Amino acid sequence: MRPHRAYSPGLTGTLPPREARHLVEVLRARVGDRFTVFDEHREALAEVVEVGPGLLRYRVLEERVPEREVGVEVVLYPALLKGDKMAEVVRMATELGATRIQPLIALHSVAKEMGEAKLERLRRVAVEAAKQSGRLRVPEVLPPIPLRALPRVEQGLLAHPGAGARVREVLDPDRPVALAVGPEGGFSGEEVELLVERGFTPVSLGRRILRSETASLALLALVTAGEGR
Repeated sequence: MRPHRAYSPGLTGTLPPREARHLVEVLRARVGDRFTVFDEHREALAEVVEVGPGLLRYRVLEERVPEREVGVEVVLYPALLKGDKMAEVVRMATELGATRIQPLIALHSVAKEMGEAKLERLRRVAVEAAKQSGRLRVPEVLPPIPLRALPRVEQGLLAHPGAGARVREVLDPDRPVALAVGPEGGFSGEEVELLVERGFTPVSLGRRILRSETASLALLALVTAGEGR
């Protein structure tokens, strides 16, 4: 079996059914094979001790706590997007270190709701992206809320065309940060005012007009990868 990371909450010795099916049916795991398991707190080298239809049991050989997390809470508030665009946002946000993803329903959002099946799919995307990127923590993906329900934040950055401030000028990398990104049509003037009241500072992402999913990637990259975190 080729090297693989599997998500196993609690490192209980039994993989969740979806993870087990992938290792057994796709990767052809056999007793004695070794792979990596992880949860929100640690990862470990594991050895397969039993396989069956939709079943894989393992024993932990060596635990470790790699330093791959950002170190502060990074919450992304992206406007709800239609189609597969939200999946791309969740994947990129997970790779870049977001700890929670809370979609917002804004005035110009084309999509106004999200079904339970799509929400579960986005959560699976987050798990897969965490596995690929070496993260321990899988970001929480929450059901969308109206923008007016967004709470006040300690430190917030709002991607806003025409803003004068740059991320590096206003960001305190040692404090939790919330990031807000609007839909394709942008946030309305009233929504921008509301976000500022809730603790968000408008920042520029350059002179070009970015698609919503690109803006999420750019803002997160400046906050995490740009700070070497």
